[in-house]
Amino acid sequence: MSKPITTLFLLTSVDGKITSGSSDELDFDKDFPTIEGVKEGLQQYYDIEKTTDLWSLCSGRVQAKLGVNSAPFPEKGVVSFVLIDNYHLTKHGIQYFSKLSKNFVLITKNKNHPAFTVEENNLNIILQEKLNLTEALSILKEEFKCERLTIQTGGTLNALLLREDLIDYVDIVVAPILVGGKDTSSLIDGESITSQQQLNDIKPLALNSVSELENSYIRLHYKVLNER
Repeated sequence: MSKPITTLFLLTSVDGKITSGSSDELDFDKDFPTIEGVKEGLQQYYDIEKTTDLWSLCSGRVQAKLGVNSAPFPEKGVVSFVLIDNYHLTKHGIQYFSKLSKNFVLITKNKNHPAFTVEENNLNIILQEKLNLTEALSILKEEFKCERLTIQTGGTLNALLLREDLIDYVDIVVAPILVGGKDTSSLIDGESITSQQQLNDIKPLALNSVSELENSYIRLHYKVLNER
């Protein structure tokens, strides 16, 4: 299959959580700057984020949590964004990303998504009857010339991408904090493995590098071993 080279890049707690709790009001970006012992090293994550691929895959739910549906419109950037969204982004949220992105691709199964009412030269919509990530990534490579893609979606979408062998690398910055909570989203969520027959869905990793950052943060970079 033709697809971009993909890297899952996220900030996690030591116990693998990617948000502060199970409520949409809680989020690392909003909460970590207020926590002593964590806020001091947080900027390192954002600095590393600026060096990731020029194509970025996000989810509409996460972006809605971050406030893009009401945020002031940003200046044009150099990154092209791909968003998977059915019902979380408003017309304002779509316009926000159109103005921010070099190219903006929305993947949706909602025929009535507000994006269809937005007229922006850089807005492209992939409409699917059912979410098909393999097909979507192939379209990104073949039609939009996306060669490398950074994935920054939530635990459920991360699980779908992993199970479909669509993640090539994992690049995580680990913050010195334990969050806990079985309902709090982790790096990989989705359905649990319940039988021996499903063990092939488990993805072993090969460590490429470990970087000790300041203020007790670390960075881990792995290659996903999709062929076993």
